[in-house]
Amino acid sequence: MKRRNFIIKTAQASAAITFSTINYAFSTKEKELFFEISLAEWSLHRSLFANKINHLDFANIAKKSGCNGVEYVNRFFFDKAKNISYLNEMNRRANTEGVENVLIMIDREGSIADKNTKKRNQTIENHYKWIDAAHRLGCHAIRVNLRGNGTKLEVAKSGIESLTKLSEYAQGSNINILVENHGGLSSNGEWMKEVFSQIKSPNCGILPDFGNFCISHNTFNKCIEEYDRYKGIQELLPFAKAVSAKSSVFNKNGDESKIDYYRIMKMVKDSGYRGFIGIEYEGSQHDEIKGIELTRNLLIKAGKQA
Repeated sequence: MKRRNFIIKTAQASAAITFSTINYAFSTKEKELFFEISLAEWSLHRSLFANKINHLDFANIAKKSGCNGVEYVNRFFFDKAKNISYLNEMNRRANTEGVENVLIMIDREGSIADKNTKKRNQTIENHYKWIDAAHRLGCHAIRVNLRGNGTKLEVAKSGIESLTKLSEYAQGSNINILVENHGGLSSNGEWMKEVFSQIKSPNCGILPDFGNFCISHNTFNKCIEEYDRYKGIQELLPFAKAVSAKSSVFNKNGDESKIDYYRIMKMVKDSGYRGFIGIEYEGSQHDEIKGIELTRNLLIKAGKQA
């Protein structure tokens, strides 16, 4: 499996940025880092669901938060995948802000590893429009969920078939099909490694997330089976074509309380990955903008020490 290395651009600005609770100067230029920082739209999901902000304002918020790339979530423009004028407006907003459209995270389009062939084929069909939308937006990838029913072998077989079909469709558009560790078997690093070792499509890979290593929850949504985070990251990185920096709780030193960013960022650097790392703040300890700020500062600090 080949890992694509993406060109790192130098930062366009180092002046002070003021946005809501953010009022600080970025003294660190992106050229000092081995990666570039993007913002995952899910970081703003509470504000988006509450209609406090509009999806079309995402690029502006990302730029003001000090990010050079944007990672969209399809749920926030779910009925617009084929709306050319709307996609053109998204492009215009991103171009105006000088941010790069990186990828689209796809949810609620079915299970690509469903044992039922008819349902699985419909799910594949449902994803085609998002591949086309990603191409029009100039993204390099879409993120899909590798979920299904059956045994590990059955889910793997169905998943490989679906990912191969999606990759074949996307190849002509230069779009990568990426799977995130996003619960269930996809949070099992050993299983994911085995699956992707069998996939031959050069435009199919993994989006390792610093969190999301819970394999199963109980009825109270408490994790009852969790995969070793650092072992999992190490197993996923050889197939990485994007990386997601999950965060939720920070200590007084500005470090993530549950995730050792310093250890993981060294792993990412040592793997040879040279692309965007997307901020995905999910916590409730701080408002969303403050959480994004803390995650960005930590990424820079940990990245410089990697």
